[in-house]
Amino acid sequence: MITSILFIIGIDIVLGGDNAVVIALACRNLPESHRGKAIIIGTALAVGLRIALTVVAVYLLTLPYLLIIGSIFLLLISLKLVKEEDTPETIDSKFSFWGAIRTIVVADLIMGLDNVLAIAGAANGKLYLVVFGLLISIPIIVWGSRMILHALNRFPILIYVGAGILALTAGKMLTNAPELKTFYYTYPSLELPTHWLFLLIIIVGGWYYKRKAHKTHGAK
Repeated sequence: MITSILFIIGIDIVLGGDNAVVIALACRNLPESHRGKAIIIGTALAVGLRIALTVVAVYLLTLPYLLIIGSIFLLLISLKLVKEEDTPETIDSKFSFWGAIRTIVVADLIMGLDNVLAIAGAANGKLYLVVFGLLISIPIIVWGSRMILHALNRFPILIYVGAGILALTAGKMLTNAPELKTFYYTYPSLELPTHWLFLLIIIVGGWYYKRKAHKTHGAK
């Protein structure tokens, strides 16, 4: 039992890297007084949904085109986070607070689609081990997101790095989709370029939004 719990925690720490990135990116434009609350609420809701997703993982992953649709949604979330890079540093509004939480939960839900089976397998079908392991992972993800948020404030260029990580995750989800397995098995040399294509979309999108924002500010 202890081995299973440690294994689950280990998986969550590895998977929590992407979660910490998206949490930090989503909360970076909130006022200082709201960031901590948004991180805690967003993480708690995301973990709760991850537990529920694990319970129905076997069924969900049999739905056609789920990973393909999820990868596109995650790419759109990455673009949204890059687009908001040029917004004011603090946005004191209830809408933005819950908007940040919504981004955290949706992104985590999408990113969890292709790895919940790993957690379920580590727990040997015992739900209480999954819940226990995920609950322990909460402070790890919260601490990680706070560290990344601090780094984003000091080095804004890391916003693009974080969005790039999410884009690569989206690319991997696409190439792991069951519907595309035959294609990438036949043309394995295209798998890595697909990942880099998703990253290129973020780079070009970031450049476009930044250029557009500078033109808008210049016109004013």
